[in-house]
Amino acid sequence: MTSSDANPTPLFPHRHLIGIEGLSQADITSLLDLADGYVDQNRQINKKGDVLRGRTQINLFFEASTRTQSSFELAGKRLGADVMNMSVSSSSIKKGETLIDTATTLNAMHPDLIVVRHGDSGAVELLSQKVGCSVLNAGDGSHEHPTQALLDALTIRRRKGRLEGMTVAICGDILHSRVARSNILLLNIMGARVRVIAPKTLLPIGIERLGVEVFNDMTEGLKDVDIVMMLRLQLERMHGSFVPSVREYFRYFGLDYEKLKVAKPDALIMHPGPMNRGVEIDSAVADDINRSVIREQVEMGVAVRMAALDALARNLPNEQPAGYGA
Repeated sequence: MTSSDANPTPLFPHRHLIGIEGLSQADITSLLDLADGYVDQNRQINKKGDVLRGRTQINLFFEASTRTQSSFELAGKRLGADVMNMSVSSSSIKKGETLIDTATTLNAMHPDLIVVRHGDSGAVELLSQKVGCSVLNAGDGSHEHPTQALLDALTIRRRKGRLEGMTVAICGDILHSRVARSNILLLNIMGARVRVIAPKTLLPIGIERLGVEVFNDMTEGLKDVDIVMMLRLQLERMHGSFVPSVREYFRYFGLDYEKLKVAKPDALIMHPGPMNRGVEIDSAVADDINRSVIREQVEMGVAVRMAALDALARNLPNEQPAGYGA
């Protein structure tokens, strides 16, 4: 199916994908269903399609990223888009150009899709207001990382068959994690039960208002859960002493088999990466082929990002408006 075959009712009736907040259960289900098809396509010898043929995708990463940037690049190329990666470290942004100036410059290039990662919460939303194309949030500050939550949801759904009724424990550095926030929002929308487990120093004030159960003890929090989602300890975002030491942190909050034994016997182990082995998770647990789905999450990431790009492109005009670029 090409983007020109769009139904009168859009598959995904949004111009941008800035966050999970504001999406409906139907929106999320549509993206996951579309991504399911791309998982199958990506396992074929010929992985390329043409739904984005003629479209231009710009990846604009203000923060370093290996997994997310390469995943979006691969997703765009497999859909047939012309993909350009902007190196912020050597761009005009480093010379003092503002985010608004950058948006104006990019807009003059007539891209169709811009993928943005930025260190400040709200920066991607601001940029989306200044361009005429669709914008995808690849992570902004401690705010949201929507495609990570979607790929986590796809991983769970493909393994467990559903999201509704699942008990998911999100463990670790909740305070600095945009992944945690997006996952909490998505899982609640889809009818899962969400727990967060962390030391008090790594919990945002008022986290209960997001509809989660809060635990400060791994043994209590992991009891009978279906999914254990570990988070990276984001030392680069910490200004001050949030944990006594990484050794102490692992002792109480790192995932090992001793702590895992209170979860359900078939509980899945997840981590958005990159992992700090021996800090958030024991290597034996991370590499457990029967329970760890960490590598599957990487595979699902490409499929979900293909689905997101495809869904947004279906809403783009197929003709330039009068006077565009004049």
